[in-house]
Amino acid sequence: MKLNLYVLTPKRIIWDCEVKEIILSTNSGQIGVLPNHAPINTAVDMGPLRIRLLNDQWLTAVLWSGFARIVNNEIIILGNDAELGSDIDPQEAQQALEIAEANLSRAEGTKELVEAKLALRRARIRVEAVNWIPPSN
Repeated sequence: MKLNLYVLTPKRIIWDCEVKEIILSTNSGQIGVLPNHAPINTAVDMGPLRIRLLNDQWLTAVLWSGFARIVNNEIIILGNDAELGSDIDPQEAQQALEIAEANLSRAEGTKELVEAKLALRRARIRVEAVNWIPPSN
C-alpha cells in the first residue's frame, strides 16, 4: 500500500508523490503515518519531516509549522515554509547554529530573548535534518 503525500507552501510545491510512510512533527509530538492511518487533522510544529520512499530510501524535509490532513491514504501538509534536507548546506547550518547560540547568550530584554530562542530552535532543526541517519531496513 502507498500514501499520496503533498507538501505545499505559499511559494511552491515541496513534495507530490507516493510514499511508504512519513514521520511528522506535530504540536503534540511526532507521529508516524503508514497506509490506512486513522483520519486526522493536526497542527504541524517546526521540525523534521521524514519521508520513506517506495524504494525504502528515506529523505528529510524541514517544516516551519502549518497544518496536516490525513485521510484515505492521502496526506496533505500545508506549511508556512519548508526546506528539503538536500537543499540545506551542512556547513552553513552548523555556522547558523553557532551564531544563534552566541546571539542567545547576548540577548537582552524579552523581545531579543524570544527572537534568539526561535532562531536557535530553527538552527537546531536544520542541523538535525542534515545529520539524521535513517533507520536500516
